[in-house]
Amino acid sequence: MSGVSQSLQRKSPTKRTGGKQIRLRLQNIDFWSAMKLAAVVGFVLAVIQIVVTIIMWLLLEILGVFAKVDELLQDLLASSQFTLMDFVSLPSVILFSVIVGLLNFVVITILGALAALIYNRSVPLTGGLLMGFTNQ
Repeated sequence: MSGVSQSLQRKSPTKRTGGKQIRLRLQNIDFWSAMKLAAVVGFVLAVIQIVVTIIMWLLLEILGVFAKVDELLQDLLASSQFTLMDFVSLPSVILFSVIVGLLNFVVITILGALAALIYNRSVPLTGGLLMGFTNQ
């Protein structure tokens, strides 16, 4: 070791815990468990997405953003019949958000299962993850 690393090692406080440290290697991730966990995460994210979309739409409606955009578009298009609410009404926004949430749920579930499969296939090459645990 170099002089710098030796002096840093001497200066660093050594804390000894009373527990025993165990090192374990993760060799396999259960495919179905990974898929179920990914499905739960995907479902929770889809629900969060739908709720946030509804809250944002209501907030924009309360603040009058849609009315201001309607006025701007009516001036630009010189058409008094055009309204933004024909395209972004609350039911259509909720429907779009539900469709995107369902697609995200499917994609997240598939990606979680695929990640477990890729990890399980790469363990013979990489040796897996080495984790340390301490008993306290």
